[in-house]
Amino acid sequence: MKILVTGGGGFLGRYIVSELLKRGYDVRIFGRRPHADLEPLGVHVFRGDLEDPVAVNNAIFDRDAVFHVAAKAGIWGGWSSYFTPNVIGTRNVLKACKTHGIKYLIYTSTPSVVFNGQHLRNVDETAPYGKNWLCHYAHTKAIAEQEVLAANDHNTLFTTALRPHLIWGKGDQHLIPRIIKRAQAGKLKIVGDGKNFVDITHVKNAAHAHLLALDALVRGTASGKPYFISQGQPVQLFPWINGLLERLKISPISQTQRISFNKAYHIGFMLESFHKLFLPKSEPLMTRFLATELAKDHFFDIKNAQKDLDYQPIISVEEGLQELFEKQK
Repeated sequence: MKILVTGGGGFLGRYIVSELLKRGYDVRIFGRRPHADLEPLGVHVFRGDLEDPVAVNNAIFDRDAVFHVAAKAGIWGGWSSYFTPNVIGTRNVLKACKTHGIKYLIYTSTPSVVFNGQHLRNVDETAPYGKNWLCHYAHTKAIAEQEVLAANDHNTLFTTALRPHLIWGKGDQHLIPRIIKRAQAGKLKIVGDGKNFVDITHVKNAAHAHLLALDALVRGTASGKPYFISQGQPVQLFPWINGLLERLKISPISQTQRISFNKAYHIGFMLESFHKLFLPKSEPLMTRFLATELAKDHFFDIKNAQKDLDYQPIISVEEGLQELFEKQK
């Protein structure tokens, strides 16, 4: 099978590429940067921007399936900086898929598409799309996901969307490094009562789910549907973070470093306002979205992924932590 992975040089993308190569597939990646280390493995690298329809069209030509992983992530930035790559870029992918008769499209989404500012406890895919977004990333990913699923026609193009939550693991350059950097600087605080539970997803499990999604599309059990993906067992956020810091010999967050949700939310609002006016390119230390994510429960029911995709985690949280800790030694 001939596969294109947009964002194939990124964190999750590389794990997906690795699994595809193990199957003996012909793999091409699409992104803005060169990846000389992947080419010796037999990966074809196409460079370009998602917002360039010609480049996207050329990359998708002659493929059987597309994993659309590339996106602009984050919690800060202007609307257009997210809308252009996440929505316009996805529209370009969809158009190219239809132009070239691509049969299967797996879209990497996020649970943030159902963000509503409240606790999300064991919700499944019947949960409505979000509101009061507080974050352009979540909003634009929701728009793109809906368009991807609407493009499924059960005839020529079969689509599905995966929503892995808080992807982490060896090679992560964002989530874990941000936690470590803030903790070392003494800028990491417990927001709320510190008892909230969240889902996390090891990158190997996220990549595994993507290949299972392709298999499910081929056999017709996942088309037109979204799926939450996680370890299947939420963790208590701040004890989990402290366990990670202790393994790395970094002082854990103490209860004296706790701040109420209302105070953090208010500070986030003030910092957002200040940065928009005076430091638009600099991310605030706190935002309303971040305060909400740090203080609220957000874990999800993965029974539909288990049923339709045959998904089960292939690496546990403890195994993932051991792997990450070994990397840091």
